Amino acid sequence: MEQGNINWVLAIACVLAGVGIGALGYHLLNGGARSAQKLRQRLAERDRELSELRTGLGEHFDRANGLLDALLANGQSLQREMQDSAAQLDSPQPRQPDFGQADETHGDVNAPRDYADGNRGTLSEDFGLKAGDEAPAQPPRY
Repeated sequence: MEQGNINWVLAIACVLAGVGIGALGYHLLNGGARSAQKLRQRLAERDRELSELRTGLGEHFDRANGLLDALLANGQSLQREMQDSAAQLDSPQPRQPDFGQADETHGDVNAPRDYADGNRGTLSEDFGLKAGDEAPAQPPRY
């Protein structure tokens, strides 16, 4: 081969090697960018889902508030109907429930305690001891 042909073959081989190395480098370095793009896309999808959930939650509370208002209106109309019916039948007015005060029939209810009133209860310290015993009795063996 002549000297000029070798130069052309070397030049073409170097260009092909450069293109191959460049393509390999682009592929290796662009892998991180590709995964970052996927992460950005997933984040955008999650943000969209979150905004939809917030919108749905707001609509749910609005609907629940409307239902509660309707329930209160129905309760008041039922109460008026009962009062009108009682007035027509000349019976005493129906008793209105008072949820704020304690019922007088039960009186004051004491909270449960974890101790005995005197020394006779099962939770007293000397329960099960005989007179004159100083050491606590051993539990029965089964």
